[in-house]
Amino acid sequence: MVDSTLKTDSAIIENNITDSTNAIETDSDSAEAPIKPHLILSLDYGVKKMGMALGNSITETARAFDILVMNNGQPDWDNLLGIIKVWGVSKVVVGLPLNMDGSSSMLSKRAHKFARRLAHRIMEQHLPVVVSLCDERLTSVAAREIAWDNGWIQNERDPIDDISACILLSTYFADPSSSIAIDAIKAD
Repeated sequence: MVDSTLKTDSAIIENNITDSTNAIETDSDSAEAPIKPHLILSLDYGVKKMGMALGNSITETARAFDILVMNNGQPDWDNLLGIIKVWGVSKVVVGLPLNMDGSSSMLSKRAHKFARRLAHRIMEQHLPVVVSLCDERLTSVAAREIAWDNGWIQNERDPIDDISACILLSTYFADPSSSIAIDAIKAD
C-alpha cells in the first residue's frame, strides 16, 4: 500500500514538474504576461535616472523595483516597454515634479512630454495600459529621509529614485483621483 502510494505521488509530482516546465517555456517565448488589473508601475522621472516601483491596488502596497539609466531624459524604450509587458502592468503613474506653488517647472514639462511619449508607444504596442501623471512634490526629500533612517544609504549621493517612486505610488493610493490620465491632458 505504501509503495503504490509513493509511486502514484511520484508520478503526480513528475507530471506537475513537466507541466510547470512547459508553462515556463511557453511564457518565456511570448515574454508577455496577461494584464493584471491590480498591478501599477510608478515612475519617478529624471533626466539622468528614473526610479521604478511596483504597486498592488488591492493591498495598496508598493515596493521599490529598479532604477533605469536615462539618456538625457530618454529611457531604453525597449527595456521599459518590456518591463510593462512582462509584468502585465495595467497602469503607469508618472511623477510630475511641480514647483512648490503648483506651477510647472522645466523638469515637469519634460516629465509630461515623457508621459505622452510613453502613452503613444504603449498605444503602438496595442497594450491596454493607462498612463497617468501624479504630483510628486517632496517625494525625493521624503525618500532620502526614509532611506537614511533605515540605513539603506550611507551617502547623500546614493540613489533613492526607486524609493521616491514608492512614495509616489503611496500618494496615488491615498487619492487616485489626484492623477490625471495622459489622454485627458492637452499638450503644452
